[in-house]
Amino acid sequence: MKKIAILGSTGSIGTQALEVISKNKDLKVVSLAAGRNIKLLEKQAREFCPETVAVYDAAAAKELRIALKDTNIKVLSGERGVIEAAACGADIVLTAIVGIAGLRPTVAAINAGSDIALANKETMVTAGSIINRLCKEKGVRILPVDSEHSAIFQSLQGAPAGSLKKIILTASGGPFFGKTREELENVTAKQALKHPNWSMGAKITVDSATLMNKGLEVIEAVHLFGVRPSDIEVLVHRQSILHSAVEFTDGAVIGQMGTPDMKIPIQYAFTYPQRGGRIDNLSLADIGTLTFCRPDTEVFRCLPLCVEAIEKGGLYPAAVNGANEMSVSLFLEGKIKFPRIAELNGAAMENAADKKDYSLEDIFEADRAARQYVSDRA
Repeated sequence: MKKIAILGSTGSIGTQALEVISKNKDLKVVSLAAGRNIKLLEKQAREFCPETVAVYDAAAAKELRIALKDTNIKVLSGERGVIEAAACGADIVLTAIVGIAGLRPTVAAINAGSDIALANKETMVTAGSIINRLCKEKGVRILPVDSEHSAIFQSLQGAPAGSLKKIILTASGGPFFGKTREELENVTAKQALKHPNWSMGAKITVDSATLMNKGLEVIEAVHLFGVRPSDIEVLVHRQSILHSAVEFTDGAVIGQMGTPDMKIPIQYAFTYPQRGGRIDNLSLADIGTLTFCRPDTEVFRCLPLCVEAIEKGGLYPAAVNGANEMSVSLFLEGKIKFPRIAELNGAAMENAADKKDYSLEDIFEADRAARQYVSDRA
């Protein structure tokens, strides 16, 4: 039986992961961590009976501790508590905390010897080189959970070394596909949150609308699969059925298809190298047509900004990511317009320190500085 810890259990990925676990008798939850959704977290704790539960918010943790006083579940609080929950020694830790907040807990889980089911893309975006070195040192595997990176990972199974030519990273195009700069000038947060295919949290949904999400995935793919940015082609695929593909040196293209659902990549990470039970049925006949086109990088500037950041390397990816977390927050609060997100992200990246040899603390400082830069200019 595999012991599973879930960081971000009350979010979209976390709730789907628990649904997968509930249908698989070979998986056991030993630790949960979340932000402040106490009602749902208490329900999850009572259903799955983990050894520990961690809550970022101290007041919420106190409330949960009272609610679970009739159980033997240990309730932890704050970042330190989440880090302790991550370092519980589980076989697999699913990291689904949104943003750079997931970095320290992921490092703690790796140091504890747990394999990482990676749903927090910011970990690899900001600290990919450090994470790769640490995983090698600890003998830990990264098992991608993002649907795109899981598709690439699945498509590469059994491929001989040196046979990969190109990664084909697919994007839905978000709710504003085909829009001009002028048409995007006054779009609202409500409009940006209407994703055509996926049900996700607010931040990642806005990132999909700006194509920032795809840019972050390009950076992540560079670190996960050891390729250059120029080896990655982004294609808009409106149906979200081909989750991504790889092209080999002989011209063959192999991809992974499925319905727009995260349960298959979650289950694959948990059961790897085996495949679990059936999650869903895909009927290509019902879908009928699959379309592909190149993204409009003149209108959606966040994508090329991310490519520029990973080409520059160093702290630039951390800076553009930190700037984006702040600018998206400001957009959702109605303090900046939609096009301003890309403008601020680009300016903050250009302002970042050019440092090639860096530590985790340098990454957090680059993140802090980028957020402050955006905040000061909002």
